[in-house]
Amino acid sequence: MSPIYFDYYDSPIGLIEIAGTSTAVIALNFVAERCQEVASHSLVAEAVRQVDEYFDGKRREFEIEMAFEGTDFQQQVWRQLETVPYGCVASYQDIARGVGRPTAVRAVGAANGRNPIAIMVPCHRIIGKNGHLVGYGSGLWRKEWLLKHEGYPVSEICR
Repeated sequence: MSPIYFDYYDSPIGLIEIAGTSTAVIALNFVAERCQEVASHSLVAEAVRQVDEYFDGKRREFEIEMAFEGTDFQQQVWRQLETVPYGCVASYQDIARGVGRPTAVRAVGAANGRNPIAIMVPCHRIIGKNGHLVGYGSGLWRKEWLLKHEGYPVSEICR
């Protein structure tokens, strides 16, 4: 098993822990405190740099290798999330259709909630079919902040 490296980023909406191997980012999560000793690798340092550019408004897409651990279905959902462009939203129904399982909306929601690489895999861009701002494990206030940061007219989303 490859060693796992950790680093942290102090974002405007909370502390982010980034984990990776020497070849790929494997996790990006909001955390309450630094729990791991920082043992960074150049790939993880690059991920921190790209996240900083995102929060500075200089980056719209992440250009770094990511590796997912999950079921085949979860991985399909996470890859589909990556197709939702910066500043746009899609519904859980849209994602279900995109993975060829149009009736699997709840399963898509569950997979979305287990996304291990927040922000880089933009689960925050997924809203309810009815236009409601729903479901974000790190808090709806963060989801709203991220959408506003990307220039999405959040005032058009129902609550």
